[in-house]
Amino acid sequence: MSILVVGSVALDSVQTPFGKVDNVLGGSATYFSVAASLYAPVRVVGVVGTDFSPAHVDFLRSRNVDLAGLQTVEGQTFRWSGRYGHDLNTAETLETRLNVFATFRPQLPQSYRQTPLVFLANIDPDLQLDVLRQIKHPRLVALDTMNFWIKGKKDALTEVLRKVDIVLVNEAEARQYAGTSNLLQATHEILALGPRAVIVKKGEYGAALYSKGDSAALSFFFAPAYPLAEIKDPTGAGDTFAGGFLGYLAKTGAVDARAIRRAIIHGSVVASFTVEDFSMDRLRNLTWPEVAGRYEEFKRFTYFEKVED
Repeated sequence: MSILVVGSVALDSVQTPFGKVDNVLGGSATYFSVAASLYAPVRVVGVVGTDFSPAHVDFLRSRNVDLAGLQTVEGQTFRWSGRYGHDLNTAETLETRLNVFATFRPQLPQSYRQTPLVFLANIDPDLQLDVLRQIKHPRLVALDTMNFWIKGKKDALTEVLRKVDIVLVNEAEARQYAGTSNLLQATHEILALGPRAVIVKKGEYGAALYSKGDSAALSFFFAPAYPLAEIKDPTGAGDTFAGGFLGYLAKTGAVDARAIRRAIIHGSVVASFTVEDFSMDRLRNLTWPEVAGRYEEFKRFTYFEKVED
């Protein structure tokens, strides 16, 4: 199955304790598509300026990413600059220049409108709603958001949440949306709107799945993060998690509860490679055998025996 992603395509400048890069390829749709393309064909809807390097376009096309929905307009590409301290879970934004992204209005080519799997990356919920109006009978829709939209456009975000299957947020965002410090209560409030599942991203601590069920065994699943000796840049880890997650579902064609749990492990696997280098540098040469090998490692270090009587 193919996957459609709508989000930002950007040029990032990033500082961490382990180095610095300027004007490198970034953006939510970019990270997602490069990760998901390891599993299935990806269709991107986004916008770039006339300063966007043809080399970036060639790279995305080399990864089986369909760019018919990528608009090029006069002006500069969206730029983000950020800095991480030794707490790599939190980025300090130094500068955001929306540039051509400020007037972005997603226009889906006709060939995209029946794509079975859809990822609405972190953009204005009004734009996410506009995308949903253009999509015809998707099999599964996943959504990401952030504190800015929760604070400034909660009503529009709530409308989108009622129309999607899976919501990806971090702990602070889930609590902010529900207005409670209790994460379980927060996820239940989101689930009550209609989504099948909420995936709470926990950065270096992994990801948790909350879904509807009569017991914790049926409604909760947790995947740790892969233990890494060296992390250079966590930028894009959440989007590549989503790419691995939806990529696995597209590759297998299954969207049932068991497949979703396996997909979460794949999301964690791909995200673990992303943070090993800056921008797309680790993803550029990542191979399927490496992904499959690390998945097997996840199976081994999360397995435990039944307690003896």
